[in-house]
Amino acid sequence: MNSFPFFRTAARNRWLAAAVVSLALTAQADNWTQWRGPLGNGVAPDVKLPTQLDAQAIAWAIDLPGRGLSSPIIVGERVFLSASSGVKQDRLHVLCFNLADGSLRWERQFWATGRTMTHEKIGGAAPTPTSDGERIYALYSSNDCVALDLDGNLVWFRGLGRDYPNASNSLGMSSSLVVAEGVLVAQVENDSESFTAGLDAKTGENRWKLDRPKKANWTSPSLLKGADGRSLVALQSAKGLAAVDVRTGAVVWNYGEGASTVPSTTVADGKLYVPSNGLTVLEPGGESPKQLWRSPQLRPGTSSPLVLGGKVFTLNDGGILSCGDAADGKRLWQLRLKGPFSSTPVAAGGFLYCVNEKGLLQVVDPSLTEGGVVSELELGQEVLGTPSVAGGSLFVRSDRKLWRIGRASAL
Repeated sequence: MNSFPFFRTAARNRWLAAAVVSLALTAQADNWTQWRGPLGNGVAPDVKLPTQLDAQAIAWAIDLPGRGLSSPIIVGERVFLSASSGVKQDRLHVLCFNLADGSLRWERQFWATGRTMTHEKIGGAAPTPTSDGERIYALYSSNDCVALDLDGNLVWFRGLGRDYPNASNSLGMSSSLVVAEGVLVAQVENDSESFTAGLDAKTGENRWKLDRPKKANWTSPSLLKGADGRSLVALQSAKGLAAVDVRTGAVVWNYGEGASTVPSTTVADGKLYVPSNGLTVLEPGGESPKQLWRSPQLRPGTSSPLVLGGKVFTLNDGGILSCGDAADGKRLWQLRLKGPFSSTPVAAGGFLYCVNEKGLLQVVDPSLTEGGVVSELELGQEVLGTPSVAGGSLFVRSDRKLWRIGRASAL
């Protein structure tokens, strides 16, 4: 029997399968599915954004119905955003916009069931939502958590503030969500009933619940891979960092030398850049991580670290951007930006995009000898949240507006 047709068919099937995988990976790479992007590091390596900004760079700007620090997330041709409104910030919004023109596709609203009092800089919609490509998950400062499908249909609603009424603090909650292997990780850490929960992504029920240090904490979890390939989540607190199995909640290893409760850990190239005693870099392995270096000079402010092109960048609240060698932590240069800053920079096409609290977007070229600002764009409103990158554009939100920034050639 002639076997050539079989081999041709098999080869064609393998090619088609590879093409489907390639297209899926390309689509996934262009999504921005959580705070600081799909890898949680704030870097979009294959996206080129405009670097010379002016008013013509704004593709669209739309009004929002409520406040928020949360970042937009982008899945395919849809942009999702959370907000809160009302005198008590007890009206919770999930909004879906069309990527192309910013038109509203759908909006869902819910009443908060937990505590809504926050510091004036936080508000009810501080945590950034996340998506697994099938559903959108949003968490609010009231510890209400909601899951919707991509068309806005309610999948489940969980009032964690009702289930755990002492889980709050006087300034408000702001830890963002991550999802992996069908488990949604919600870090609900505070001075009283402090915990992190792994919720079933389909039902919202607890898969696991882990008691955590009783201290107010605004950091967000970071995903990483363990030595055996399993998904881990790094939970940062004032006591340090714990690596936890996403599926079971089992603690795999601990780093116990303390850490910040505001800027979060960044995972890059298999290493963890932890805001601890300045900035400490850990390499996971075995029962405890190995400390590679520590630099008091690279201490971040509110913004979390960013790693790009073999360099690590930290930004303090006043606007000093520090660049260090990612191999040993040696500080290479410092650049004064126009501050103050609350948001974390993002990177695309080798450039850093930094937006200060006054709404001034500054583009930094880190390849210059001492770094340098190559352009600025004044948005004219207070911006406290971190930008997002997708569709050849930068997305920035204030309490009142959402902007898509990207020239027509990039749309």
